[in-house]
Amino acid sequence: MIDDKEQLPAGSFFADQRAAREAVALVLPMIEQGLAQRTIGDSGFLYIVVMDPALDPGTSDFDHAVLYEHAVGDRSAWDADYARFARDKTRVAWRTGRDGHFVRQLAPHLLTASDTGLWGSACVDGIVVGVSGGQPWFDEAIAACIAHCLKALAKQRAASVPEAPSLGHDRAIP
Repeated sequence: MIDDKEQLPAGSFFADQRAAREAVALVLPMIEQGLAQRTIGDSGFLYIVVMDPALDPGTSDFDHAVLYEHAVGDRSAWDADYARFARDKTRVAWRTGRDGHFVRQLAPHLLTASDTGLWGSACVDGIVVGVSGGQPWFDEAIAACIAHCLKALAKQRAASVPEAPSLGHDRAIP
């Protein structure tokens, strides 16, 4: 846990909040179509949580490591607390470094009494995304799509920055 007096650790240079927002935007057309057709689920709502891939439970608390959150649909009409469910799913994947379904079905020994029993999160090369509002298999698929898009955006950004001994000094990300 980070003490208030300690400096908070820096997050990912290439997979920052702007990149997370762009990754979600890339996947939104698919989400919106799936919600409109009720393919994803019947709620018509979705909540997304993207974690900073450079921050882990050993160096950061959960709230500081949340990079970006996004709600799809009118939150005032929600029939459940999809934000809490998404955050709870994300927390399990972030803590274990595994997709929520994997933990729930194949590694339940990693679950604590305070963890959720729901799944619908993905962990792709350290990029953790949790989604709630659809069927868990679609929540997981959407989470994985967002994680892969964030990874691609980070690669694109990294390719545009020359290799150097220090990335962040006097450099802006394109």
